[in-house]
Amino acid sequence: MDGYGKELILDLHECNPKKFTRYYIKKFFQELCALIDMEPCKICFWDYRGRPGEYEKAPAHLKGTSAIQFISTSNITIHALDELKCVYINIFSCKDFYNIDASRFCENYFEGKVRHSQTIERI
Repeated sequence: MDGYGKELILDLHECNPKKFTRYYIKKFFQELCALIDMEPCKICFWDYRGRPGEYEKAPAHLKGTSAIQFISTSNITIHALDELKCVYINIFSCKDFYNIDASRFCENYFEGKVRHSQTIERI
């Protein structure tokens, strides 16, 4: 990695929505950070927790849990969509990591299939 950093973008389909809870997403961040040797910092969640009426009215592409795991070298973002059974992940770091390891872990953790993967070198 020659530039500032890189971002791995993953679109996973046919995932297990039982893993889309705050508990499992927090565990996902912990395990992923350990695997790619990143130092986790603060986690922030956004979902419809405590607002069931809003969840019922929301379109399918908004129903789920989003979270950001700040890491000492940037962040990992996830959007897990219940009805679509999809997970969208961005891993952005100025510290290098192995894309293949991260991608396989995400796929296995959410029991889905990577439909799109892209790496962007940040310069």
